[in-house]
Amino acid sequence: MSCGEPHETPCDEVLEKVYLYLDQEADAEDKDHIRIHLDECAPCLRKYGLEQVVMKLVARSCKEQAPADLRQRVLLKIQQVRVDLEHVEYRAD
Repeated sequence: MSCGEPHETPCDEVLEKVYLYLDQEADAEDKDHIRIHLDECAPCLRKYGLEQVVMKLVARSCKEQAPADLRQRVLLKIQQVRVDLEHVEYRAD
């Protein structure tokens, strides 16, 4: 993606590193370049805003735990599939 405007840091380079920036894992130099670019480039800023929202939703969803009864049903189903696979493998021998 490129907005067509000249920037110190190209749009493609910023968008490649935006996840590091969002996760606060970008080094200081990249962080400054990305922040400056986003301040002056509306298309990248819109893309960044969307990515930020998605990451917040994922982070929030990953913290929630499944209800105990659902967890038990899933574990039971996994065990049933394992038994079925063992039975199929036994027949194949």
